[in-house]
Parts: sequence; structure tokens; C-alpha cells
Amino acid sequence: MRSRQIPEASVARLPVYLRGLVDIAESGTTTVSSEELARASGVNSAKIRKDLSYLGSYGTRGVGYDVDYLITQISRELGLTQDWATILVGAGNLGRALANYGGFADRGFRIAAIVDAAESKHGLAVAGLEVQPMDEVEQIIKAEDIAIAILAIPGGVAQDVTDRLVGAGITSILNFAPAVIQVPPGISLRKVDLSIELQILAYYEQRRQVSAHVRAGVTPHVLDDSR
Repeated sequence: MRSRQIPEASVARLPVYLRGLVDIAESGTTTVSSEELARASGVNSAKIRKDLSYLGSYGTRGVGYDVDYLITQISRELGLTQDWATILVGAGNLGRALANYGGFADRGFRIAAIVDAAESKHGLAVAGLEVQPMDEVEQIIKAEDIAIAILAIPGGVAQDVTDRLVGAGITSILNFAPAVIQVPPGISLRKVDLSIELQILAYYEQRRQVSAHVRAGVTPHVLDDSR
């Protein structure tokens, strides 16, 4: 890890660049310009050059960036060159889907344990692991040396579970629960709300439909919220 702090917005874009670079590498390309990486990642080329400069990568004028070297640089900066033991909390439909997602392991995130509060799920086999009781979470985190947790639980219990995980030594949390949770200073928290993402898509889809109706001279249907 370099001592120079990378801005949070730039850190958030590094995985996007990495995904684009992996696709480029799989096509057999060995060098890439910032413009080509911009098309692959959906980020403008000036921003890419700025972000990569934080890694010490400035490319070669007229040639671009070495794809394999850039993949290694970004992977190292993101901590993907080591194995991260991760605990998955929640073995419901979403939890099982996440446990079976191969993309975590491909990036160095190993699901080391799955826990659930429901007795009916204890002992079930999910993605090659046995679902364990939530009551044992402290011992599991210590035994497996886990620092990262993924929450796939109901929103109503998310804060209590988070407090318990933090108390057990978890320092990074990926929250899929439909709730806003609070963590103390020094704890990293990222939230993924699928319903919000769908609502944003619905907004843009509605705008497209309205525009299409206007072009066609048709009065768009508007929901009546006065009733």
C-alpha cells in the first residue's frame, strides 16, 4: 500500500477499470489507451488518467498502458492479491444467491462462513458450507480471522446484527439489508439497495416512455395520486 491517500471517488472507480481491463486482456490486447479504457469502463479518459496517476501509472505517449501491469497495479492497490475471509450473515434467498456467486472468489473474497438466526436453516449446505447459528458468530469470526461481513438480512435486525459484528472484530461491512445502519469511526460500510437501483431505472424508463408518447402525439398516462 502506498502512503499517498487516493480520493474515495477514485477508489470507487478502480474496480470499474479493473473489470474493463480484464475484458480487454481476455481479447488478447496487451496495451490500451485511456480512450479505449474509457469506452470499456464508461468513464471519461481525462478522469481515468487522473485516477491512474494516483497509482503512479502515467502510460506511454503514443502507446498507452500495459494491460497486465495495470491489472496487477489496481489489484494490489485494492488488496485483491490476498485472500480475504468473509462471513455471510443471512441464508435466505438473497444470501444463498450471494454465497453461490463466483465473482467473490475470483476477486479474492472467500466466503469462510455463513450464519443465520433461524434454527430451520442451521446445518443446511449452501455453496459447500454448513449454515451455522448466529449465536456462534463471535467464535467463528475469531477462529477464521474474518474482517469483512456481508449482510443479507431483514432491515429490522440489521443494526443489532451490525453492532454485534463490530463488537466481534468486523471492520468492513457490505450491507444488502433494506436499512440505514450506523457504524463507529474506523469501520468501513458500503450499502447495496437493489430496490433503489430499480426505482432509479424506473424513473429513466418513465421519461423515455413520456418522450416517446409526446413524439407520437399521444397523451401520456399519468398516475392520479389525488385519490
